[in-house]
Amino acid sequence: MNTPVLTIEGVSKRFGNTVANDNISLTLAKGEIVALLGENGAGKTTLMSILFGHYVPDSGRILVDGAELPRGKPRAAIRAGVGMVHQHFSLAPNLTVLENVMTGTETLWSLRSQTGAARKKLMAIAERFGLKVDPDARLGDLSVGEQQRVEILKALYNDARILILDEPTAVLTQIEAERLFATLKEMAAQGLSLIFISHKLDEVMATADRIVVLRGGKVEAERRATETNKAELAELMVGHRVTRPTREASTPGEIALEARDITVKIGDVERLKKISFRLRAGEILGIIGVSGNGQAALGQILSGTLARTAGELLLFGEPIDNPDVAEIIGAGIGRIPEDRNRDGAIGEMAIWENAVLERLPSFSKHGLVDRRAGMAFAQEIIDTFDVRGGNPASRTRLLSGGNMQKLILGRNLHERPRVLVAAQPARGLDEGAVAAVHGRILEARRQGTAVLLISEDLDEVIALADRIQAIVGGKLSAPIDADEANARALGLMMAGEWKSGSEAGHAV
Repeated sequence: MNTPVLTIEGVSKRFGNTVANDNISLTLAKGEIVALLGENGAGKTTLMSILFGHYVPDSGRILVDGAELPRGKPRAAIRAGVGMVHQHFSLAPNLTVLENVMTGTETLWSLRSQTGAARKKLMAIAERFGLKVDPDARLGDLSVGEQQRVEILKALYNDARILILDEPTAVLTQIEAERLFATLKEMAAQGLSLIFISHKLDEVMATADRIVVLRGGKVEAERRATETNKAELAELMVGHRVTRPTREASTPGEIALEARDITVKIGDVERLKKISFRLRAGEILGIIGVSGNGQAALGQILSGTLARTAGELLLFGEPIDNPDVAEIIGAGIGRIPEDRNRDGAIGEMAIWENAVLERLPSFSKHGLVDRRAGMAFAQEIIDTFDVRGGNPASRTRLLSGGNMQKLILGRNLHERPRVLVAAQPARGLDEGAVAAVHGRILEARRQGTAVLLISEDLDEVIALADRIQAIVGGKLSAPIDADEANARALGLMMAGEWKSGSEAGHAV
């Protein structure tokens, strides 16, 4: 029997009282694609970080081609042929593609940079795997999908034979994701071995040869992709049957939020171009679009972090003049930001501090924050919204992505907001967490909250929204009824195909 290219034997890792990995063992064969599946906090990223040398295990060992890897040494992992593509890219936006790929490959004592040879090698790799790239393009000018391509090329440039991808499609469009997995299959066909972490069951079933499910830091099960199904995998991940909530028919109330010809110009670039919409109480309006078409600017305006250049914004008929975050919150608008790590929470602060951060006046006496009241409030959110992985005094960065999202959601929904702006609310979440987040959003709708849902996930928008509008190039289409929508029609809308003159439509 052939020796596996990768063997993980009895790896355990503890952070304080939290057991992230508990005696985990698995193997990877040459040319095999293994999906590592599990709910948020199951220990997937920790295990891959140990494999790549970012963390030192408490026990266990890792072997590549039968030779044990030194612990906690990424350079040793790279020399052994292990490459890792992180969920949050580790690239320099001010450098070119070629400069990013070459970073760390030459010593300080090199007499001259071997740029010519590096360019030739990079282009050969790009040609071999169909990863088209401009070596002289500045990284910051590339799309998210192109930046991820550079991350993969960087790993291959370092002669990776084992490639680890952590949530590779978390920030990709559906088309970009399909292209990526076609590339991964080609890599496997050429002898590379791959492990990818994912929560998306469709892509796992379509791409993986074998699936390893983690739960609570342990290996719960292994399955051949041809011998399982999405329902079984979801149940193995969370320990019980997972059913996503469904939207019920309802009658929306009065107009809660109205935008009239909103324009945003940053420098010489118009991010939003005279967009208009109406959102009613007890209604969910879905805004779809490929990343970079203005939805981020729209979310920032409604969250108080970006000023509009022109146009009107009305909350229950009352004009709002370029409010800041405090004024937005005071007006009863809740915010779920697109990037929970950057804009939603401060990782080094305690859970209770993040829970009260946006509402400090309510938790302050004589200019001092009431810690006891804040701790009680955080505990109530933890209990009500099932935030796992810590207590009110724990550092927020120790929470998994799904549990951090539930903390942010609980902070905003604890006292029902009049309007909720939810940007990519289920991005990167497992099936159980997606069901929980969707359930809370639909519950807020039932209670009369007006919800603006900004998402690139068409299934999510179809499931939650009452009406849907597409944003393309800073312009907004007229709304369509979600009950009449399907993925193909919405895909065409996202490509800018809608009837002439229907931009900026108002639905009554």
